[in-house]
Amino acid sequence: MRKLHIVSLGCTKNLVDTEVMLARLKDFSLTQNPQEADVIIVNTCGFINAAKEESLQTIFDLHSQRKEDSLLVMAGCLSERYKEQLQKELPEVDIFTGVGDYAKIDELIKEKKSHFSEQVYLISQEERLITGSNYHAYIKLSEGCNQRCSFCAIPSFKGRLHSRPLDYVVDEVKRLVDRGFIDFSFISQDSSSYLRDAGIKDGLIRLIEEIEKIEGIESARILYLYPSTTSYALIDAITQAKNFVNYFEMPIQHISDRMLKLMKRGIGKEPTLKLLEKMREAPESFLRTSIIVGHPGEKEKDFQELQAFLEDFDFDRVNLFAYSDEENTAAFGMREKVADEVIEERLAILEEIVTAKKQKSLQKDVGKMVEAYLDGTSSESELLLSARKKIWAPEIDGEILINDSEVENLQIGKCYKVAINEVVGESLIGTIRS
Repeated sequence: MRKLHIVSLGCTKNLVDTEVMLARLKDFSLTQNPQEADVIIVNTCGFINAAKEESLQTIFDLHSQRKEDSLLVMAGCLSERYKEQLQKELPEVDIFTGVGDYAKIDELIKEKKSHFSEQVYLISQEERLITGSNYHAYIKLSEGCNQRCSFCAIPSFKGRLHSRPLDYVVDEVKRLVDRGFIDFSFISQDSSSYLRDAGIKDGLIRLIEEIEKIEGIESARILYLYPSTTSYALIDAITQAKNFVNYFEMPIQHISDRMLKLMKRGIGKEPTLKLLEKMREAPESFLRTSIIVGHPGEKEKDFQELQAFLEDFDFDRVNLFAYSDEENTAAFGMREKVADEVIEERLAILEEIVTAKKQKSLQKDVGKMVEAYLDGTSSESELLLSARKKIWAPEIDGEILINDSEVENLQIGKCYKVAINEVVGESLIGTIRS
């Protein structure tokens, strides 16, 4: 049997596409060793400079390790975004494909040819080989984006919003529930705009209503709400749903009205604050956001306003990003670029605040009983088990280290009651209770 080595870089949306490719290549056996692989696939990320550099370095590293007569395939966002340039400049790669042919990857490999579809790939009813979990799956809602944020190049290579039909999404979740999956994260570039391209303004609320009807789901969450398309009604729908946890991920990117306008976010400070306050009011709510530091035109006054806001408002998690100057974006041509050293200084200041906020969020659970999914042995130590709080999203929100259990014959993927005893570093420490 031929062997396959595959690397998925970037976001969870890329991971879903990688899982589609794995299902199409089920005649291959997977190997962690690229030196013995007959086919090597890198599903690349092309969002910002750091991601582009990681993707290219991965290609070069794998090429240096590959065996003779193997095929090296470059797929995904970076390949799509720079398809003409990369095909000329990367003789290391045997097959190039972008974001439209994940379900045809077996044909491309068989024919040993490169191909770029005009349409971005959107799962219809194909099967996926879910990786990394026996109980959790990501569900893609849409591709592309109708927003025109000044700093984002995604619409330039993924196009406008293209939502999956609701019945396709529901059918996929039902199939996965039948396979034993009980926890779901719904993802896209702009989840709160789901079905707006079909003329349906409350598409995400409709999705919640339909998912609520499916028996066997223990928890679900929606990732990436866009401020200008998130309504109070949507927040209420999430809060009132029995299966959806009160998890709110809404990247605000800044809080200064001047900067929000420069960033073309479509919403100002006051309505943003009202949305955040309503989310915070939801019982046991969990709030995650993202902030960009150093966007062109960001003055010291804007940064101080952002700093004061982050000190005042209690987010549970915050992603901090240094502005990345990307071609084919409105910000690329803006003057008043912020110096790299200034961006680094500002990031360091905010990092302290964000770290303290995360500690405050973790400390809230000490002395409480929480529900958590058991994930297996912790990478911290073979003597500890790793669990994820039920409300948290996988991988990004942290882990609970289990050092004792009153329950025997523990099962990976099962939800247990965990008594939280303390915080060590950035992890909760807990005991599984009967």
